[in-house]
Amino acid sequence: MRIAVLAETDRSEPRVAATPETIKKFIGLGAEIALQAGAGAASGFADGDYAAAGASIAANAREAVAGADVILRVRRPSLTDLAGAKPGAAVVAIMDPYGAEKAIADLAKANVTAFAMELMPRITRAQVMDVLSSQANINGYRAVLDAASEYGRVLPMMMTPAGTVPAARVFIMGVGVAGLQAIATARRLGAIVTATDVRPATKEQVESLGAKFIAVENEEFKQAETSGGYAKEMSKEYQAAQAELVGAHIAKQDIVITTALIPGRPAPKLVSAAQVRSMRPGSVIYDLAAERGGNCELSRPGETIVESGVKIMAPLNIAGRTASTTSSLYAKNLLAFVETLISKETKQLAINWDDELVKATALTRDGAAIARG
Repeated sequence: MRIAVLAETDRSEPRVAATPETIKKFIGLGAEIALQAGAGAASGFADGDYAAAGASIAANAREAVAGADVILRVRRPSLTDLAGAKPGAAVVAIMDPYGAEKAIADLAKANVTAFAMELMPRITRAQVMDVLSSQANINGYRAVLDAASEYGRVLPMMMTPAGTVPAARVFIMGVGVAGLQAIATARRLGAIVTATDVRPATKEQVESLGAKFIAVENEEFKQAETSGGYAKEMSKEYQAAQAELVGAHIAKQDIVITTALIPGRPAPKLVSAAQVRSMRPGSVIYDLAAERGGNCELSRPGETIVESGVKIMAPLNIAGRTASTTSSLYAKNLLAFVETLISKETKQLAINWDDELVKATALTRDGAAIARG
């Protein structure tokens, strides 16, 4: 069995889909690895490191995919990237399929079997394959560091001969994996941390990390989580009540970090223009949902702007800012999933179409896109 690891064509994407560590483990499963030259360079992994781990280095994408049974990428590949791929090859990547019907149709046209890692079900068996969690965890950490570097004061309380410096107030909006890591990081840096989320189960998690929970805790709040663990979209009435409570709270904060995302939908607007203008000059808003339009009404994805003295940061591909770490985690997510696609007896690709992981993540099969509910 041959596995190809492709380089990213988007210059804003420094991550890579395999590391020398996972290469060794794939070889241990009986695979032959072809890595496109330079694929790991932006993440700090040299071709020589991959070669030492047992991979062959291919000069280009076409050479890498030739005869490959499995093709690994970070971002969804194009038809050009897959030129020469053999029929039925499994292509595993972050596919971003929502609203990308033509791109998925192109993958079907290439006659490959495409799998979207971000659609992995949130079940115990798949925790090690959960790319959203592995990347969001680092994003939450990085958000606090980036926001703190742009905030013109220190985060912890400091008692000095010249006087006491008060601790900064940090408010985390959305308590998923990224939000929890942001809370923990801000607390470690000495900030006074509060957090909010529409899912009732998060209250205990927030308080266990030493932060204070802020929310309108009515009946709708108690029913505000899907069976998959995601937040439901709340009613207009709840949103208004929550906005009033949060609005008063935001005005007193030094740093606000927003993390709320609903799969397949634009990011919900959590911070209004009026709320931004209520904050003290020098405050910072860090929008982790910029790739889906942003949680702040004034966010400009990919830019940092200043409004009424408040700095609004809306970076794209935050995971790419710590590419070595996020690549290592993503590569392990891929390894764990691809291992389920390989027959232990024959050491060949053997996709079990009855497997719930396959059903949840497969986008194309036999030259056609798979209809999704």
